[in-house]
Amino acid sequence: MSQPKALLPRFLAAFILIAAVVVATAARPEGGAPSLNFQPAQYPFKFVVYGDLRETDPSDIKDTDPVRRKALIDKIADEQPAFIGVTGDLVLTGSNASDWAQWDKETKAWSGLQLFPIIGNHDVRSDESAALANFFKRFPQLNNSRYYAAQYGNVRVLGLDSDLMVDDHSPEMQWLTDQFNNIPAATDFVLVLLHHPSYTRSNDQTGHAARPQEHHLGGFLEEKQKTMKARIVEVAGHVHNYERYEHGNVTYIVSGGAGASPYPIERGPDDFYKEPGPTYHYCRFTSSKGRLHMETVKLEMKGDQPSWRVADSFDLTK
Repeated sequence: MSQPKALLPRFLAAFILIAAVVVATAARPEGGAPSLNFQPAQYPFKFVVYGDLRETDPSDIKDTDPVRRKALIDKIADEQPAFIGVTGDLVLTGSNASDWAQWDKETKAWSGLQLFPIIGNHDVRSDESAALANFFKRFPQLNNSRYYAAQYGNVRVLGLDSDLMVDDHSPEMQWLTDQFNNIPAATDFVLVLLHHPSYTRSNDQTGHAARPQEHHLGGFLEEKQKTMKARIVEVAGHVHNYERYEHGNVTYIVSGGAGASPYPIERGPDDFYKEPGPTYHYCRFTSSKGRLHMETVKLEMKGDQPSWRVADSFDLTK
């Protein structure tokens, strides 16, 4: 009878390991979108969000800046964040295998870090079927779903594909409504990640104007914020610069300064961020219980050496 007792600790250890793996992998709730769950090792924990790398051959200096792009990747690797949210346009052309090979090569510095990627318009460029195959090959935890949820401690991440938000009756918007109706009680902050921003001062002549469906999303978020204790922060890309606004108690950030050719922004007198010119950067968040601190870390080249400074910051409380 001693053999079964000896096996019991091994059985329990195996059970605990399997349970941990199940928690940290994608479940498939109704509708097919995965839900990921992670617990931070400790509070506070740090995470990074930015977008529009447009990975491609480094000889292409028109569509993206390979020097600044790689400097940002390496700097983020040095941060060792709990996770990295990438708000789309990971590569220049999604169906181009060599662009994805460049992504693999340059982001090797992120090995072991958790990524929450968003699909941008360049990520499905050219042959969409081949592009999506390239994307999901690198992110199997998403179970081939173009939108998903993730819980990281007190931060709820809702990753959206802005091209699927046709109207309130679209499957993604119905899923998003259900997500907001069932925010976990431990959530202090809801981080909405997507490619196209709800608000921007950019325009279609020199960049990209906000589209009606994302502006509608902003109204949806602001209505939800009225009845929530958790604070909502939207971070988008697509516009290759940095912007920050607040509407209806929701914070909106445009973070498209990961390397793609910059777009000019005409800053308004009431803008939180007013610096002219390009803003290559990433957004560094620090989450504590009930408090979220954000710093925009701006890259400036001094000769061939990168220089870093905090160009914007804010705090939110639950």
